[in-house]
Amino acid sequence: MAKITIAIDGYSSTGKSTVAKQLADWLEYVYVDTGAMYRAIALFALRKGFISEVSFASDILVEELSKITLEFKKNSDGKAEIYLNDENIEKQIRSMEVSEFVSPVATISEVRKKLVEQQQKMGEGKGVVMDGRDIGTVVFPSAELKIFMTASSKTRAMRRFTELQQRGDMVTFEEVFKNVEERDHIDTTREDSPLRKALDAIEIDNSEMNIEDQFHTILQLAKDRIARRI
Repeated sequence: MAKITIAIDGYSSTGKSTVAKQLADWLEYVYVDTGAMYRAIALFALRKGFISEVSFASDILVEELSKITLEFKKNSDGKAEIYLNDENIEKQIRSMEVSEFVSPVATISEVRKKLVEQQQKMGEGKGVVMDGRDIGTVVFPSAELKIFMTASSKTRAMRRFTELQQRGDMVTFEEVFKNVEERDHIDTTREDSPLRKALDAIEIDNSEMNIEDQFHTILQLAKDRIARRI
């Protein structure tokens, strides 16, 4: 069966990773969580003290990029988890603290260049599902299927708030809602590869959709595009 490249872009907490993983499993494609890669860089910057609520030594972070190695490895359940310099950081990167700094880190051109090069290499052979902010516009502008996911900011904040509560994180809905709006602003206004819908992307507003409906909608789109390649 012919294989295609599937690019899923959109706002934070729209379920991009969830549906991307579902698609990759069903199609037996490679899944790449580009958001995890930017979160890993943010975690590195936090640990090194390069970024805080009052300062961001972006020039030093750029100098240190050569010391960063990122890799995805499958766990015992077959799910890909991200490693930073051989350390599994899958849980650490999902914290609210990292969420607060991932968008500022992602505005740095050198960071984006480093990660985009890695992402393009991962998808050279097609048969890949990749989600992020600039997959259909920068990483794979020729992807056979481009999806742009959106939902209301309150809906997305509630999803994220529920996820963090289930993990045991002590956060308020107001904190999460503020973080969602701040990330939207940074992602859409940054100079380098801002979040935007590709001209040929299919927009899906999942504010009122459940996970299964969302999956089957996008799976059918993928099947249609694959059929065109046969």
